[in-house]
Amino acid sequence: MSDHPAPPASTEPDWVAHAIWWQVFPLGFTGAERESAPLTHRLPHVESWLDYLVDLGCNGLALGPVFASSTHGYDTVDHLAVDPRLGDDADFDRLVAAARGKGVRILLDGVFNHVGRDHPWVADALRDGPESPAGQRIRWAGDHPDSFEGHDILVALNHANAEVRDHVVDVMTHWLDRGADGWRLDAAYAVDPSFWAEVLPRVRAEHPDAWFVGEMIHGDYAAYVARSSVDSVTQYELWKATWSALRDGNFFELAHALGRHDALLPTFVPATFVGNHDVTRIASTLGDDRDVDIATALLFFVPGTPTVYYGDEQGFRGTKEERAGGDDEIRPP
Repeated sequence: MSDHPAPPASTEPDWVAHAIWWQVFPLGFTGAERESAPLTHRLPHVESWLDYLVDLGCNGLALGPVFASSTHGYDTVDHLAVDPRLGDDADFDRLVAAARGKGVRILLDGVFNHVGRDHPWVADALRDGPESPAGQRIRWAGDHPDSFEGHDILVALNHANAEVRDHVVDVMTHWLDRGADGWRLDAAYAVDPSFWAEVLPRVRAEHPDAWFVGEMIHGDYAAYVARSSVDSVTQYELWKATWSALRDGNFFELAHALGRHDALLPTFVPATFVGNHDVTRIASTLGDDRDVDIATALLFFVPGTPTVYYGDEQGFRGTKEERAGGDDEIRPP
């Protein structure tokens, strides 16, 4: 730990100490079309599950992408518009108001590492070229827009660009103004922490009670938190050790991961989970419901800000596959 920056003064709002999230992937949860489609008011379906969320013992609704996109939600085309497949601004406002009335916080999914190939910025960049002001908003691989992790429909943003920083500040502030309580920062591991260190203080100046959690699959969690000023990151290391220990009997890995988890606490409180929208369902991974019970107990016994992925509490099964449509089983209606 000696190479890490000193732990920053905590920016995490007090309410997070009591937060238990129920995570929903709205496009799948509501049975929306695979691709962009005319306006359909599906967010009220999410609203209708708020009492269930509360009865379950949760007090936060963590939403997957709700902004206009071409396909699966992570290929955003307009950060300031609700995806028409889910509804409109009025539907969003009603969902927030209903959640507020039941004491439920709202976490939004911020896709700020990349945009969809159909985003107007990409069209402008292709028209004007890499050296143009429009071209400077995205990253390039030679004469072609740089894709995110080989996904051709996802174009990486240039996080060194001032327009990109200003846009992310404006988007975050806009939806916090509308009643959201925080942001999950998608693919934060792919973004230099200095970007968040510039962006988040500007957002916190307007919304000091907001919470920001970065998606970190790998890397030095504590160092990233210290350098970026995010409040927390997703604890993939402990997630993997939990199912590996139960499925394979590898309890040395779990003991090691728990020790590393405890060592993070002086810097930040990790965001813990045993399932999410990107991984095979815990019930499918483990097979034995008794092991699922143990994994769930671990989720709530270790320090952390826990998230329950919708359906896991009912033993939903589903396998993630690396193919087109390979997430369908883990993101069902």
